[in-house]
Amino acid sequence: MAEYNLAVIAGDGIGPEVIAEGRKALEAVASDTPGLSFRLTDFPWGSDYYRETGRMMPEDGLARLAGFDAVLFGAVGDPNIPDHVTLQGLLLPMRRAFDQAICVRPAVLYPGVVSPIAGKAAGDIDMVIFRENTEGEYAPVGGRLYPGSPHETVIQTGVFTRRGTERIIRAAFEHSVRRGGKGKVTSVTKSNAQAFSMVFWDEVFEGVAAEFPQIETESLLVDRAAMDLVRWPEEFDVIVASNLFADILSDIAAVVTGSMGLAPSANVNPERRFPSMFEPVHGAAFDIVGRGLANPLATIFAVAMLLDHLGEHTAANRVNAAVLQTLNERTTLTGDLGGGASTQQVGDEIVRLLG
Repeated sequence: MAEYNLAVIAGDGIGPEVIAEGRKALEAVASDTPGLSFRLTDFPWGSDYYRETGRMMPEDGLARLAGFDAVLFGAVGDPNIPDHVTLQGLLLPMRRAFDQAICVRPAVLYPGVVSPIAGKAAGDIDMVIFRENTEGEYAPVGGRLYPGSPHETVIQTGVFTRRGTERIIRAAFEHSVRRGGKGKVTSVTKSNAQAFSMVFWDEVFEGVAAEFPQIETESLLVDRAAMDLVRWPEEFDVIVASNLFADILSDIAAVVTGSMGLAPSANVNPERRFPSMFEPVHGAAFDIVGRGLANPLATIFAVAMLLDHLGEHTAANRVNAAVLQTLNERTTLTGDLGGGASTQQVGDEIVRLLG
Protein backbone atom coordinates (compact mmCIF):
# COMPACT_ATOMS: atom_id res chain seq x y z
CA MET A 1 0.00 0.00 0.00
CA ALA A 2 1.36 3.43 -0.97
CA GLU A 3 0.61 6.18 1.52
CA TYR A 4 2.19 9.57 0.85
CA ASN A 5 2.66 12.38 3.33
CA LEU A 6 1.91 15.68 1.63
CA ALA A 7 2.36 19.16 3.02
CA VAL A 8 -0.31 21.61 1.88
CA ILE A 9 0.32 25.36 1.96
CA ALA A 10 -2.71 27.14 0.52
CA GLY A 11 -1.08 30.53 1.04
CA ASP A 12 -2.57 33.82 -0.08
CA GLY A 13 -5.29 35.27 -2.29
CA ILE A 14 -7.05 32.64 -4.36
CA GLY A 15 -4.59 30.02 -3.12
CA PRO A 16 -7.03 28.52 -0.57
CA GLU A 17 -9.81 28.41 -3.18
CA VAL A 18 -7.86 26.51 -5.82
CA ILE A 19 -6.03 24.29 -3.34
CA ALA A 20 -9.41 23.14 -1.98
CA GLU A 21 -10.27 21.83 -5.44
CA GLY A 22 -6.84 20.27 -5.87
CA ARG A 23 -7.33 18.39 -2.62
CA LYS A 24 -10.69 17.12 -3.84
CA ALA A 25 -9.05 15.75 -6.98
CA LEU A 26 -6.32 14.04 -4.93
CA GLU A 27 -8.85 12.48 -2.59
CA ALA A 28 -11.10 11.40 -5.47
CA VAL A 29 -8.36 9.63 -7.40
CA ALA A 30 -7.07 7.99 -4.21
CA SER A 31 -10.52 6.73 -3.24
CA ASP A 32 -10.79 4.91 -6.58
CA THR A 33 -7.20 3.61 -6.75
CA PRO A 34 -6.58 0.49 -4.67
CA GLY A 35 -3.66 0.91 -2.30
CA LEU A 36 -3.22 4.64 -2.86
CA SER A 37 -3.75 7.08 -0.01
CA PHE A 38 -2.55 10.47 1.16
CA ARG A 39 -1.97 12.01 4.54
CA LEU A 40 -2.41 15.76 4.09
CA THR A 41 -1.00 18.21 6.62
CA ASP A 42 -2.03 21.86 6.32
CA PHE A 43 0.32 24.70 7.17
CA PRO A 44 -1.40 28.10 7.55
CA TRP A 45 1.60 30.13 6.40
CA GLY A 46 1.58 33.20 4.23
CA SER A 47 0.61 36.84 4.48
CA ASP A 48 -1.96 36.43 7.26
CA TYR A 49 0.64 34.55 9.27
CA TYR A 50 3.08 37.41 8.57
CA ARG A 51 0.62 39.97 9.95
CA GLU A 52 0.33 37.92 13.13
CA THR A 53 3.98 36.99 13.64
CA GLY A 54 6.20 39.16 11.42
CA ARG A 55 7.28 36.07 9.48
CA MET A 56 5.85 34.34 6.40
CA MET A 57 6.51 30.98 8.05
CA PRO A 58 7.91 29.98 11.44
CA GLU A 59 11.63 29.86 12.05
CA ASP A 60 11.60 26.05 11.93
CA GLY A 61 9.25 25.95 8.94
CA LEU A 62 11.70 24.40 6.50
CA ALA A 63 12.70 21.74 9.02
CA ARG A 64 9.04 20.85 9.50
CA LEU A 65 8.54 20.44 5.75
CA ALA A 66 11.70 18.48 5.04
CA GLY A 67 10.28 15.06 5.89
CA PHE A 68 7.27 15.22 3.55
CA ASP A 69 7.07 13.39 0.24
CA ALA A 70 5.94 16.53 -1.60
CA VAL A 71 4.44 19.98 -1.09
CA LEU A 72 1.24 21.25 -2.72
CA PHE A 73 1.38 25.05 -2.80
CA GLY A 74 -1.28 27.64 -3.67
CA ALA A 75 -0.04 31.21 -4.02
CA VAL A 76 1.95 33.89 -2.24
CA GLY A 77 1.54 37.65 -2.29
CA ASP A 78 -0.47 40.43 -0.69
CA PRO A 79 -1.30 43.94 -1.93
CA ASN A 80 -0.40 45.40 1.48
CA ILE A 81 2.92 43.61 1.96
CA PRO A 82 5.92 44.25 -0.32
CA ASP A 83 6.40 41.44 -2.83
CA HIS A 84 10.02 40.91 -1.87
CA VAL A 85 8.88 40.20 1.70
CA THR A 86 6.25 37.64 0.72
CA LEU A 87 8.27 35.87 -1.96
CA GLN A 88 11.57 35.85 -0.10
CA GLY A 89 9.83 34.81 3.09
CA LEU A 90 8.07 31.68 1.89
CA LEU A 91 8.35 30.42 -1.69
CA LEU A 92 11.98 31.13 -2.59
CA PRO A 93 13.39 29.75 0.68
CA MET A 94 11.64 26.44 -0.01
CA ARG A 95 13.04 26.25 -3.52
CA ARG A 96 16.57 26.92 -2.30
CA ALA A 97 16.60 24.92 0.92
CA PHE A 98 15.13 21.86 -0.79
CA ASP A 99 17.33 22.29 -3.88
CA GLN A 100 14.28 22.35 -6.16
CA ALA A 101 16.54 23.25 -9.05
CA ILE A 102 14.40 21.96 -11.91
CA CYS A 103 11.26 23.99 -12.56
CA VAL A 104 9.05 22.41 -15.24
CA ARG A 105 6.27 24.49 -16.80
CA PRO A 106 4.24 22.90 -19.61
CA ALA A 107 2.18 25.09 -21.95
CA VAL A 108 -0.26 23.36 -24.27
CA LEU A 109 -3.18 24.60 -26.37
CA TYR A 110 -5.77 22.02 -25.37
CA PRO A 111 -8.94 20.99 -27.22
CA GLY A 112 -11.78 23.29 -26.22
CA VAL A 113 -9.45 26.19 -25.43
CA VAL A 114 -9.04 29.25 -27.66
CA SER A 115 -5.68 30.91 -28.09
CA PRO A 116 -5.57 34.72 -28.37
CA ILE A 117 -3.39 34.15 -31.43
CA ALA A 118 -5.59 33.71 -34.48
CA GLY A 119 -5.49 30.51 -36.47
CA LYS A 120 -4.06 28.22 -33.80
CA ALA A 121 -5.80 24.89 -33.36
CA ALA A 122 -5.65 22.45 -30.47
CA GLY A 123 -2.26 20.80 -30.35
CA ASP A 124 -0.54 23.42 -32.51
CA ILE A 125 1.14 24.86 -29.41
CA ASP A 126 2.77 22.26 -27.20
CA MET A 127 5.90 23.20 -25.29
CA VAL A 128 7.64 22.70 -21.96
CA ILE A 129 9.77 25.37 -20.32
CA PHE A 130 12.64 24.33 -18.07
CA ARG A 131 13.56 27.07 -15.62
CA GLU A 132 16.68 27.09 -13.47
CA ASN A 133 15.08 27.56 -10.08
CA THR A 134 17.62 28.15 -7.33
CA GLU A 135 20.29 30.60 -8.51
CA GLY A 136 20.76 32.92 -11.50
CA GLU A 137 19.25 36.38 -11.31
CA TYR A 138 17.16 35.52 -8.23
CA ALA A 139 20.12 34.61 -6.03
CA PRO A 140 19.91 36.74 -2.86
CA VAL A 141 23.38 38.22 -3.34
CA GLY A 142 23.87 41.98 -3.19
CA GLY A 143 23.27 44.94 -0.96
CA ARG A 144 22.75 48.66 -0.55
CA LEU A 145 25.51 51.11 0.28
CA TYR A 146 24.89 54.63 1.67
CA PRO A 147 21.09 54.20 1.68
CA GLY A 148 19.08 57.39 1.43
CA SER A 149 22.04 59.50 0.37
CA PRO A 150 22.89 60.97 -3.05
CA HIS A 151 25.60 58.31 -3.27
CA GLU A 152 23.25 55.40 -2.65
CA THR A 153 24.55 52.34 -4.47
CA VAL A 154 22.65 49.11 -5.07
CA ILE A 155 24.22 45.86 -6.24
CA GLN A 156 22.22 42.80 -7.28
CA THR A 157 24.44 39.91 -8.33
CA GLY A 158 23.43 37.00 -10.53
CA VAL A 159 24.96 33.67 -9.60
CA PHE A 160 25.55 30.99 -12.25
CA THR A 161 27.34 27.82 -11.21
CA ARG A 162 28.47 25.13 -13.60
CA ARG A 163 26.59 22.56 -11.54
CA GLY A 164 23.34 24.48 -11.61
CA THR A 165 23.56 25.54 -15.25
CA GLU A 166 24.53 22.11 -16.53
CA ARG A 167 21.87 20.42 -14.40
CA ILE A 168 18.95 22.41 -15.81
CA ILE A 169 20.20 22.18 -19.40
CA ARG A 170 20.73 18.44 -19.11
CA ALA A 171 17.25 18.02 -17.63
CA ALA A 172 15.80 19.82 -20.66
CA PHE A 173 17.61 17.53 -23.10
CA GLU A 174 16.68 14.39 -21.19
CA HIS A 175 13.05 15.48 -21.20
CA SER A 176 13.23 16.14 -24.93
CA VAL A 177 14.42 12.54 -25.47
CA ARG A 178 11.54 11.17 -23.38
CA ARG A 179 9.05 13.52 -24.99
CA GLY A 180 9.78 12.50 -28.57
CA GLY A 181 7.93 14.66 -31.08
CA LYS A 182 9.93 17.52 -32.55
CA GLY A 183 13.05 16.74 -30.54
CA LYS A 184 14.16 20.35 -30.25
CA VAL A 185 15.66 22.29 -27.36
CA THR A 186 15.82 26.09 -27.44
CA SER A 187 18.21 27.89 -25.10
CA VAL A 188 17.29 31.48 -24.23
CA THR A 189 19.93 33.96 -23.05
CA LYS A 190 21.06 37.56 -23.47
CA SER A 191 24.71 36.84 -24.20
CA ASN A 192 25.14 39.84 -26.49
CA ALA A 193 24.77 42.11 -23.45
CA GLN A 194 25.63 39.87 -20.47
CA ALA A 195 29.12 38.86 -21.45
CA PHE A 196 29.89 36.74 -18.41
CA SER A 197 26.85 34.86 -17.14
CA MET A 198 25.07 34.36 -20.45
CA VAL A 199 28.19 33.60 -22.49
CA PHE A 200 28.98 30.99 -19.84
CA TRP A 201 25.42 29.61 -20.22
CA ASP A 202 25.90 29.37 -24.01
CA GLU A 203 29.13 27.44 -23.54
CA VAL A 204 27.55 24.96 -21.15
CA PHE A 205 24.59 24.55 -23.50
CA GLU A 206 26.87 23.70 -26.41
CA GLY A 207 28.74 21.18 -24.28
CA VAL A 208 25.60 19.36 -23.14
CA ALA A 209 24.03 19.51 -26.62
CA ALA A 210 27.02 17.62 -28.02
CA GLU A 211 25.92 14.62 -25.93
CA PHE A 212 22.49 14.62 -27.62
CA PRO A 213 23.23 14.77 -31.37
CA GLN A 214 19.73 13.51 -32.20
CA ILE A 215 18.14 16.63 -30.69
CA GLU A 216 17.83 19.79 -32.77
CA THR A 217 19.04 22.89 -30.93
CA GLU A 218 18.79 26.65 -31.23
CA SER A 219 19.89 29.60 -29.12
CA LEU A 220 17.79 32.75 -29.00
CA LEU A 221 18.19 36.08 -27.28
CA VAL A 222 15.39 36.62 -24.81
CA ASP A 223 13.84 39.52 -26.73
CA ARG A 224 13.70 37.42 -29.89
CA ALA A 225 12.23 34.49 -27.93
CA ALA A 226 9.51 36.72 -26.47
CA MET A 227 8.59 37.94 -29.97
CA ASP A 228 8.51 34.44 -31.38
CA LEU A 229 6.32 33.14 -28.56
CA VAL A 230 3.56 35.51 -29.63
CA ARG A 231 3.92 35.08 -33.38
CA TRP A 232 5.21 31.51 -33.93
CA PRO A 233 4.60 29.62 -30.66
CA GLU A 234 4.17 26.36 -32.56
CA GLU A 235 7.90 26.44 -33.37
CA PHE A 236 8.87 25.72 -29.77
CA ASP A 237 9.20 22.31 -28.16
CA VAL A 238 11.45 22.40 -25.07
CA ILE A 239 12.80 25.74 -23.86
CA VAL A 240 15.54 26.07 -21.25
CA ALA A 241 16.46 29.37 -19.63
CA SER A 242 17.69 31.06 -16.50
CA ASN A 243 15.56 31.83 -13.46
CA LEU A 244 14.47 35.29 -14.63
CA PHE A 245 14.08 34.68 -18.35
CA ALA A 246 12.13 31.44 -17.96
CA ASP A 247 9.91 33.05 -15.34
CA ILE A 248 8.85 35.73 -17.82
CA LEU A 249 8.63 33.48 -20.87
CA SER A 250 6.52 30.88 -19.09
CA ASP A 251 3.87 33.50 -18.35
CA ILE A 252 3.81 34.49 -22.02
CA ALA A 253 3.50 30.82 -22.96
CA ALA A 254 0.59 30.37 -20.54
CA VAL A 255 -1.30 33.28 -22.06
CA VAL A 256 -0.82 32.22 -25.68
CA THR A 257 -2.19 28.78 -24.78
CA GLY A 258 -5.41 30.25 -23.47
CA SER A 259 -5.19 31.16 -19.80
CA MET A 260 -2.91 31.52 -16.80
CA GLY A 261 -5.54 29.37 -15.11
CA LEU A 262 -4.25 26.33 -16.99
CA ALA A 263 -0.55 26.69 -16.16
CA PRO A 264 0.94 24.29 -13.57
CA SER A 265 4.49 24.18 -12.29
CA ALA A 266 6.70 21.50 -10.77
CA ASN A 267 9.67 22.54 -8.62
CA VAL A 268 11.72 19.37 -8.52
CA ASN A 269 14.59 18.25 -6.35
CA PRO A 270 16.21 15.92 -8.92
CA GLU A 271 18.10 13.86 -6.35
CA ARG A 272 14.88 13.37 -4.31
CA ARG A 273 16.72 14.11 -1.07
CA PHE A 274 14.09 16.74 -0.26
CA PRO A 275 10.41 17.22 -1.09
CA SER A 276 9.51 18.70 -4.46
CA MET A 277 6.81 21.35 -4.67
CA PHE A 278 3.86 21.62 -7.07
CA GLU A 279 1.82 24.76 -7.69
CA PRO A 280 -0.26 26.76 -10.16
CA VAL A 281 1.61 29.61 -11.86
CA HIS A 282 -1.14 32.24 -11.66
CA GLY A 283 -0.33 33.78 -8.29
CA ALA A 284 -2.59 35.27 -5.63
CA ALA A 285 -4.96 37.22 -7.95
CA PHE A 286 -6.42 39.39 -5.19
CA ASP A 287 -8.80 41.09 -7.62
CA ILE A 288 -10.98 37.96 -7.72
CA VAL A 289 -10.56 36.57 -4.19
CA GLY A 290 -13.71 35.10 -2.67
CA ARG A 291 -15.81 35.51 -5.81
CA GLY A 292 -15.65 31.93 -7.06
CA LEU A 293 -14.01 33.05 -10.30
CA ALA A 294 -10.60 31.42 -9.92
CA ASN A 295 -9.82 28.63 -12.35
CA PRO A 296 -8.67 25.57 -10.34
CA LEU A 297 -7.49 23.58 -13.35
CA ALA A 298 -3.87 24.77 -13.11
CA THR A 299 -3.82 23.43 -9.56
CA ILE A 300 -5.39 20.16 -10.65
CA PHE A 301 -2.84 19.85 -13.46
CA ALA A 302 -0.19 20.45 -10.76
CA VAL A 303 -1.75 17.62 -8.76
CA ALA A 304 -1.26 15.36 -11.78
CA MET A 305 2.39 16.43 -11.99
CA LEU A 306 2.76 15.64 -8.28
CA LEU A 307 1.30 12.17 -8.79
CA ASP A 308 3.57 11.54 -11.74
CA HIS A 309 6.59 12.61 -9.68
CA LEU A 310 5.63 10.13 -6.96
CA GLY A 311 5.51 7.35 -9.54
CA GLU A 312 1.71 7.11 -9.52
CA HIS A 313 1.51 7.39 -13.30
CA THR A 314 -1.91 5.77 -13.73
CA ALA A 315 -3.47 8.13 -11.20
CA ALA A 316 -1.74 11.09 -12.85
CA ASN A 317 -3.08 10.08 -16.25
CA ARG A 318 -6.60 9.81 -14.84
CA VAL A 319 -6.44 13.33 -13.40
CA ASN A 320 -5.09 14.73 -16.66
CA ALA A 321 -7.79 12.92 -18.61
CA ALA A 322 -10.52 14.38 -16.40
CA VAL A 323 -9.19 17.91 -16.97
CA LEU A 324 -8.94 17.36 -20.73
CA GLN A 325 -12.49 16.04 -20.87
CA THR A 326 -13.73 19.05 -18.92
CA LEU A 327 -11.97 21.41 -21.34
CA ASN A 328 -13.18 19.56 -24.40
CA GLU A 329 -16.81 19.37 -23.33
CA ARG A 330 -16.87 23.08 -22.34
CA THR A 331 -19.92 22.71 -20.11
CA THR A 332 -18.20 23.46 -16.79
CA LEU A 333 -15.54 26.13 -17.19
CA THR A 334 -14.68 29.33 -15.38
CA GLY A 335 -14.97 32.77 -16.95
CA ASP A 336 -11.35 32.99 -18.14
CA LEU A 337 -12.18 30.13 -20.53
CA GLY A 338 -15.52 31.53 -21.63
CA GLY A 339 -17.67 29.62 -19.16
CA GLY A 340 -19.89 30.57 -16.25
CA ALA A 341 -19.02 27.93 -13.67
CA SER A 342 -17.60 28.67 -10.25
CA THR A 343 -14.29 27.44 -8.88
CA GLN A 344 -16.08 24.83 -6.80
CA GLN A 345 -18.28 23.67 -9.67
CA VAL A 346 -15.23 23.00 -11.82
CA GLY A 347 -13.65 21.04 -9.00
CA ASP A 348 -16.86 19.07 -8.52
CA GLU A 349 -16.89 18.22 -12.22
CA ILE A 350 -13.37 16.84 -12.00
CA VAL A 351 -14.37 14.73 -9.02
CA ARG A 352 -17.40 13.44 -10.93
CA LEU A 353 -15.23 12.42 -13.87
CA LEU A 354 -12.78 10.69 -11.56
CA GLY A 355 -15.56 8.73 -9.88
